[in-house]
Amino acid sequence: MAKIAIVHQLLQEWMEEEWCQMEQERGQRRAYRARIDMLAAYSFEGGVRYASLNRAVPLLRHYFAGEDTRPDFRLSRASITGLLQLLNQERSHGWGPTIEVLVFLFWLASGASYRVVSRAFDMPRTTVHNVVHRVCGCVIVAMPRVIRLPSTAEGQREVSEGFARLARHGAFSRAMGAIDGCHVRIKSPGEPHGQDYFNRKLFPSIQLQAVCDHAGRFIDVFVGYPGSVHDARVLRHSPLFQSAAYRFRHFSSVRITGGFGGV
Repeated sequence: MAKIAIVHQLLQEWMEEEWCQMEQERGQRRAYRARIDMLAAYSFEGGVRYASLNRAVPLLRHYFAGEDTRPDFRLSRASITGLLQLLNQERSHGWGPTIEVLVFLFWLASGASYRVVSRAFDMPRTTVHNVVHRVCGCVIVAMPRVIRLPSTAEGQREVSEGFARLARHGAFSRAMGAIDGCHVRIKSPGEPHGQDYFNRKLFPSIQLQAVCDHAGRFIDVFVGYPGSVHDARVLRHSPLFQSAAYRFRHFSSVRITGGFGGV
């Protein structure tokens, strides 16, 4: 009888744990549906529904269920939240800022066509096109608030000391950035200037020059020169070089070192 009582007690405890887990899962599903309904409730002033989300879309289900966002969007959840706060897109209709930013990030992360993104989000292709261009415009407007050279003596000192710590040598206390360039692959624009865009790796591209601080944050970007142009020429014609922005007041001479061997 004692054994039967023990087995009965164990079964009862197991059933209580299963019931608690089921209730927790139900609560998570209800919270997920509530968030989806809230985001899908954007409407015109007349009350006509403008957009209706497909709850079966895996990308949205994973995002609103609290799963890791990096495999699909290449950004952590905290970074996506920060981007939403930075853009601060407030509208009374449409898909809403969260959905539009997710579409934009997936388009960037996957490098896919509008057709592929539209299927991934169950969204019309023209809508994906409009969303990508609209969010891209907002990012360009907000970019100077994030990507900027340190303008104060404290900011400059923080970057220089950061490089010295990374290099474990005092000589790098005069460094203010690490510079390099990369080729962004494009479709050849054709003649008469199509050959200008073929780089040394024999594919058409435009050049992106970027400067990062000691923490890996972008502090300057310059893009647009054809792929065949030499890196040094891109640097000489960049606003960073033309304005001599690398000569800060805190230092008599500051070096920005990296892929170009130093400036």
